[in-house]
Amino acid sequence: MQSDENKQPSLFQNWVSVAGGILSSFCFSVILVFFILDFRNKEANPYLGVVTYLIAPIFLIISLLLIPIGAMIERKLRFKRGRARRFPHVDFNNPMHQRIAYVTICVVTAFLLFTAVGSYRAYEFTESVTFCGKTCHQVMHPEFTTYQNSPHARVACVHCHIGHGVDWYVRSKLAGTYQVYSVIFKKYSRPIETPVKNLRPAQETCEKCHWPQQFFGAIEADKTYFLSDEKNTAWKSRMLMLVGGGNPPYGKKEGIHWHMNINSKVYYVATDAKRQTIPWIKVVRADGKEDIYVDEDSKYSAEKPPEGELRQMDCMDCHNRPAHIYNSPDKTLNEVLARGAIDNSIPYIKREALKVLSAEYETEEAAESAIKEKIEKFYQKKYPEFFSQNRSLVDQAVASILEIYKMNIFPRMKASWKAYPDNIGHFIFPGCFRCHDEKHKTSDGKVLSKDCNQCHSIIEQGPVGATEKNADGLPFRHPDETDEGWKEMHCSECHSGS
Repeated sequence: MQSDENKQPSLFQNWVSVAGGILSSFCFSVILVFFILDFRNKEANPYLGVVTYLIAPIFLIISLLLIPIGAMIERKLRFKRGRARRFPHVDFNNPMHQRIAYVTICVVTAFLLFTAVGSYRAYEFTESVTFCGKTCHQVMHPEFTTYQNSPHARVACVHCHIGHGVDWYVRSKLAGTYQVYSVIFKKYSRPIETPVKNLRPAQETCEKCHWPQQFFGAIEADKTYFLSDEKNTAWKSRMLMLVGGGNPPYGKKEGIHWHMNINSKVYYVATDAKRQTIPWIKVVRADGKEDIYVDEDSKYSAEKPPEGELRQMDCMDCHNRPAHIYNSPDKTLNEVLARGAIDNSIPYIKREALKVLSAEYETEEAAESAIKEKIEKFYQKKYPEFFSQNRSLVDQAVASILEIYKMNIFPRMKASWKAYPDNIGHFIFPGCFRCHDEKHKTSDGKVLSKDCNQCHSIIEQGPVGATEKNADGLPFRHPDETDEGWKEMHCSECHSGS
């Protein structure tokens, strides 16, 4: 006959353990269903991924922990009552004990396998472009949109922002913890600040694909610009970009990529957060000789550099917008006019499009409404006959202008070309002229020249249909030939992109 002690119910027969069992069964079922849906989805869903791999597993773990916690609480209560029994004795000769053990082993094994797969999928999801770009939709919407239209649209975010190795992975996840906090409590800046602090060196990311030793020769840049006059006059420019080389058998150590030559190093100190003002530069050549260039208009000297980070120049100092490119209205309008997405026979379309794209709007919806209204009103008032006869051309132009706005300007996050200087070239931002301005000099008189022919050679330029050509190079010709004041200025002093 069994004793009263042996007749006591199981320690798991308490409300806490029972609630934990019910909740864990529910959470496991939800995860399983979402897991199957995620595998079957052809297009990644950020919210499904967050629930499946981040939120639901947390609730599952908490509910599973409730089961042993409830048993521990129940055991303590029975000790107080003097009715606690010893831990059960497992006898594998007992058929019932065998069945319980086998079922337990199978369930635990299946759970561990599922956990392993789920953990890997969770890791994979947090490393995905979908997670980076879509989870924090409003915050990352500008970055995700510009990324999708960049030359690196098929390169996952983590390849540049994290790269290979455990140390940078851990750093990124620690930084990500604060980013989650800042999104939840709206502590993030508008727009997101750049440059990214503590970004992994380009040698460990960019150069995994782009090999500096093999940069050589020249690359042709063929562009068509449109003036803001009534006829939207087209102006052609073809030039050879003197990329230069980094390995003698393939190219001379000269040209633009001389700055990234592996046998010499360039260091600088910027005095602003955007790295646009660079008064102090040090060049260490292959033979170990150093040259220090100081802006003659600054208060610094070779022996007294500015306070701040001494940064070694790498790819990101010129190619600082490789994957998140906010194109200016002027640049994008030139491109869409050149390919015919906007008909350049529409009078003053370049000028009017620049006006509406450069205006300030509170929201994307307000911009869409205002842009359409302003463009249509202009042609109804100034060119009523043209508008009535060519309404479809104007409508097509409006659609293209709105597309330009949606791809490059984001009023909610205050993100646009104005907020993010692009250091490639020197058209609307100082770019090359941050250093090459003929004001940076060494103590023995060496000067950083601003001679454009060091970087490019113009081989064709002028109005379309009446260009001048010379394979040996042409002096730059400004479309506005009535004013020569530009010769004493930097391009960015007049050109703002709008």
